[in-house]
Amino acid sequence: MGNSILHITNGDSTTNCLKKLKFSGDFITWREMLCEGKTTTDVGSESFWKNRFDFFKNSYKVSKKKFIDFTLKEYRNLCNKKESKEIVLWFEYDLFCQINMIAVISWLKTYRKGYHISLVCSGNVKDSKKLKGLGELTENQIHQHYKNRVYLTQDDIEYADYIWQLYCSDSPLRLETVYKFNPMSPFQYLASAIEAHLLRFPSIDNGLSTIENTILETANTHNLLSKHQLVGELLKSQEIYGFGDLQYEHKIDKLQKLFTSFDPVKLSRKGKKILANEINYYGELRNENSYLGGAKKYSFLFNNQSEKLLQITS
Repeated sequence: MGNSILHITNGDSTTNCLKKLKFSGDFITWREMLCEGKTTTDVGSESFWKNRFDFFKNSYKVSKKKFIDFTLKEYRNLCNKKESKEIVLWFEYDLFCQINMIAVISWLKTYRKGYHISLVCSGNVKDSKKLKGLGELTENQIHQHYKNRVYLTQDDIEYADYIWQLYCSDSPLRLETVYKFNPMSPFQYLASAIEAHLLRFPSIDNGLSTIENTILETANTHNLLSKHQLVGELLKSQEIYGFGDLQYEHKIDKLQKLFTSFDPVKLSRKGKKILANEINYYGELRNENSYLGGAKKYSFLFNNQSEKLLQITS
């Protein structure tokens, strides 16, 4: 018999921390970043993993061996663990974690029907104005979060799965209308994560997403001496996304033509004009293979005035 509790965590640092604190049970680390690249609803299927490998190979030059060793082997471990009485999910408040979380819940709905599923989600901490990740919590706070974990009802599981289905659909427009309207949901950070997701579509004003505009804005207003410093500044200011160094470097590389130098960091004249909404960069960024969930990134525009998405019909 396996342990009575299975912990599914958001990353290796959480897994290592829980083991160090002598939490009993088995551990699975969900090593994915489903907030980037194309996703399909059938989490865990062969076509799902093929899609994901194609994305990692093309965007981050990840080898097949690394993908298998790092992600697939851990997923297979999850498939083999069926005896646990309770499954505890450990995720954080940011977009990166929230999208992974709803995907895992969708998988559990299909393959672990009737299991007791509970959620530990970090974010709000007493006496702190700042939302905190699991790695920022004290030992006492981690135990407190665990003690206060939320047991998910079948309705909660259905709701998370529904949002995942919408995230993977070829249009984000329905997601825009439904994500705010479940005040009783235990997923208290999901609405702000989905809001941040919708802001990743290109702006009607200059063709850049909110993140891309923030990269240019940060480069323009801070005296930064290197790309490394620019990434550091973005990591500090963009906590809602939960992105790591690699993701920001990847995004900066896509905007490379709008910089004259990274030593120190300087925007080109064109970069400054785009930032001022004097030039629209949509045409130069447009890429038919760029996806956010199931939707093509450049088939939609975000209208900053109405705060609504528009579908491009051409």
